[in-house]
Amino acid sequence: MAAASVFRPGLFNHKVAIVTGGGTGIGKAISAELLALGCNVVISSRKAERLEAAAQEMRQKIPPTSRASITPLTCNIRSEDEVKALVSTVLKQYGRIDFLVNNGGGQFSSPAEHMSSKGWKAVIDTNLTGTFHCCKEVYTAWMKQHGGVIVNIIADMWKGFPGMAHTGAARAAVDNLTKSLAIEWAASGVRVNAVAPGTIYSKTAMENYKELGPHIFKMSVGFSPAKRLGVPEEISPVVCFLLSPAASYISGATLRVDAGQSLYHSFWEIPEHSAWPDAPEGENLEALKELLNPKSKL
Repeated sequence: MAAASVFRPGLFNHKVAIVTGGGTGIGKAISAELLALGCNVVISSRKAERLEAAAQEMRQKIPPTSRASITPLTCNIRSEDEVKALVSTVLKQYGRIDFLVNNGGGQFSSPAEHMSSKGWKAVIDTNLTGTFHCCKEVYTAWMKQHGGVIVNIIADMWKGFPGMAHTGAARAAVDNLTKSLAIEWAASGVRVNAVAPGTIYSKTAMENYKELGPHIFKMSVGFSPAKRLGVPEEISPVVCFLLSPAASYISGATLRVDAGQSLYHSFWEIPEHSAWPDAPEGENLEALKELLNPKSKL
């Protein structure tokens, strides 16, 4: 749980938020900061045991004077029926849903040529379709009549996502979905934005990549202009800002929280090769050859 928040205490008193994937990593940091600001938080994911452990940990840090609460509810966001049940349960318990943070997702590292159709579909169904299910159900069940704020967590996929093409495609689609929903739902007083983190280190993120984890994160340091990795507690304040009245005129935006990583160079190393066809013959090609292989003047 975040030690402190830059926002004033009680900022989100009496508000209710659903945070998917709220028991680990970035989702856990977001949930903890919302809770610290007085928000009632519902965290959801597929694993009940992990959710309950995270909820117990965060519950112990709620100040005695706060009326905020945290509720763990299992939900597989790939299932439209489970999402409907989640939203229905939250409305029965709290009577409102002010915020939705679509943080739930998952992927695995693989070159595209080795991805199975099943693996591709699993990532698309979670990261894209699951996000759509949550947005649509929260909107139709509550926000259409009462307004609200949605924040979608995506990724740094602006230069493609070689090595994880499935999640790159899904996150790019969510970026576009964010823009579409911001326009379609504006008349209901619903703001929809996205946050695109750079490489963010958390214990659970490293565990998810198994034996590749240490290599991926150590290697990633050099690709950040900050020359260090980010942590979930650097994403959660940005999400809280977008949920807050300070962002009352922001919708359809994607904020890159990556220390400029998306402006820097690519993780994917292309080996030396001569597989491309030659450039067209002519004076420019001759000049290029001379530049690259100058003739000896002896």
